[in-house]
Amino acid sequence: MSINKESTFISPGKRPRIVSIGTANPPCKYTQEEVAQLFGEKNPRILQFFRSGHIKTRHLYLPELVNGIIPEESNQQLIDKHFNGALELGSLAINESLAPLGLSPYDIDFFCCLSTTGFLCPGITAYIAEAMKFRNNVYRADILGMGCNAGLNGLQHVTALTHVNPGKLGLLLCVEICSAAYVYNDNLYTAVVNSLFGDGVSAALVRQNDSDTWEKGPCVVDFESHIIMEAIGAMRFELDNNKLSFYLDKDVPYVIGANVEKPINRLLGRHNLKRRDIHHWIVHSGGKKVIDAIEYNLGLTDYNMRHTLSVLKNYGNLSSASFLFSYKELKREGIIKQGDLGVSITMGPGITIETALLTW
Repeated sequence: MSINKESTFISPGKRPRIVSIGTANPPCKYTQEEVAQLFGEKNPRILQFFRSGHIKTRHLYLPELVNGIIPEESNQQLIDKHFNGALELGSLAINESLAPLGLSPYDIDFFCCLSTTGFLCPGITAYIAEAMKFRNNVYRADILGMGCNAGLNGLQHVTALTHVNPGKLGLLLCVEICSAAYVYNDNLYTAVVNSLFGDGVSAALVRQNDSDTWEKGPCVVDFESHIIMEAIGAMRFELDNNKLSFYLDKDVPYVIGANVEKPINRLLGRHNLKRRDIHHWIVHSGGKKVIDAIEYNLGLTDYNMRHTLSVLKNYGNLSSASFLFSYKELKREGIIKQGDLGVSITMGPGITIETALLTW
């Protein structure tokens, strides 16, 4: 979806704006060393993933220990973990996003929720709408299975709805209880997942309203997508002992790096922009090798990616929720100026690269 395909001068104009965000994590935070210990991990090849240094801590929902070790969780326990975490963290993130605007859940007109780490029917939107007392005519959409890139796919949906309904309030909620997709075995790809992903939820409120100023947040200008179909199996769920286990191919960073210029060049080219014109880069914290590949191929630096690297260090990979955590880090710095331009990038299964152009 693009709001303006022919723009050569970027101004906020009549565009949807991200007016507030919220984030939430489980209360328990663990170092990588603590997690490896709790898993009872002794395999030196697996332990190296927990000792890489790029991730220091993660917030996780872990079960009660048995003899000092995390027990194997049943399918039902994993489903319950996802459900309970979605409601607890989803409510916290939504309330945090509503508070600065003085609004309540009753004010939300459109509600889009994303998740790849669990399946519920009714969907998360229904359970949260009931728990938080949304209006019973709120428009709802649950997007499942798109993976780490899904945050920008969901933002496309909410942006499109608010663009054609000026003044209406849209909510994007990214729910990723990644520990509900952990499997414990001696496979190296399982160790990568268990050492990389954390639990977290992020929320964004979007509306198109002339009274909202740049201080509230960026206008969403345009989107561009790119799917690398020849690598469709490089990130996927598989069944392992009747549980869903996430598989990551070792070549994922290189495939993303080799292709990331394509959607970025198309996105910026439509607006006569170059990479040097972009003030802020808001990127999914997909892992250090993925971040390095994006940096190298786009000519960016660790400074450009400092918010992404900070999220990776303190939370791990939060899947679709992570890009809003990165944006929160940028907001906290207090350096954004009126007229600044930003690009957001999310990457995930497909292999898919999603991009968005923002302006303040």
